[in-house]
Amino acid sequence: MQVREWAEREGLNPYTVWKWCRDGTMPVPVEKTPTGMWLIHDPRYEKPADTVREGRTVCYARVGSDDQKADLQRQADRLKAFAVGLGVDSPEAVMEVGGGMDGGRRKLNRLLSDPTVTTLIVEHRDRLARVNAGLVESALKAAGRRLVVVDDTEFDDDLVGDVTEVLVSFCARLYGRRAAKGKAAAALKAAEDA
Repeated sequence: MQVREWAEREGLNPYTVWKWCRDGTMPVPVEKTPTGMWLIHDPRYEKPADTVREGRTVCYARVGSDDQKADLQRQADRLKAFAVGLGVDSPEAVMEVGGGMDGGRRKLNRLLSDPTVTTLIVEHRDRLARVNAGLVESALKAAGRRLVVVDDTEFDDDLVGDVTEVLVSFCARLYGRRAAKGKAAAALKAAEDA
């Protein structure tokens, strides 16, 4: 693990830990990479590399609406090809139509609660969840499972869409579903004018 993470877990200042690494006085094994970065190998925090249990590998494909169903099958095919490239013999594909902010996606909830699914493969993080995909990944990791993201780049141009989706969700709770889009549009216009 990196110096900052280890220092945070131990309640130490990262600069002190870097000094200990340079001086050779660290209480646990350390390694300096060719790029000059220090890696700390503390057996209390590191688990063996093979902590992922044997089980099913599932490719999860999701689109936001019915008019994108044609892309759903292509997305599932790309994920299965990626899984085969990783050496998975028979990857399963689960396809779902639903919003990224919707916590009631039945197929995804079934996958996440099924302990036999040890590896979940998605194309982008936003296909799993629009927000807090990292929390889902951490929960899977804690259970000895893993999330594989094929393309882990961020989509900065989707930020406005994400904010709009969150605003519509909040407005729907406050004003009802019918008025939500209009209220969200008014809030975005007010933000632009400010």
